[in-house]
Amino acid sequence: MNLFKGIEKTKQKLVLGLIERAAFMRVQLDELEDDLNTYGWTEWFSQGDQEPYKRKRPEAEVYNQTNGNYQKIIRQLTDLLPKSVEAPSDDGFDSFVTSRET
Repeated sequence: MNLFKGIEKTKQKLVLGLIERAAFMRVQLDELEDDLNTYGWTEWFSQGDQEPYKRKRPEAEVYNQTNGNYQKIIRQLTDLLPKSVEAPSDDGFDSFVTSRET
């Protein structure tokens, strides 16, 4: 939460809620990853007299959806971070490349 120390008071509840949702999702994702690593992403499935076929496991669908939502929340949190000091215009890369060429 220290990252959000300088955030406007009006946004603090929003940030806290997003952090709580992200934490919950992270735990769920870790559990789903363990399951997928153990049992795989696909399974054999048949219904009635149909020939069995491989399909994506429901856990894989839940993982993909939860992961996408988790990433959206992380992006929202990143966008809410207080703006930091501007990066220097000269990061030293050009002088490094030039020195390597000689």
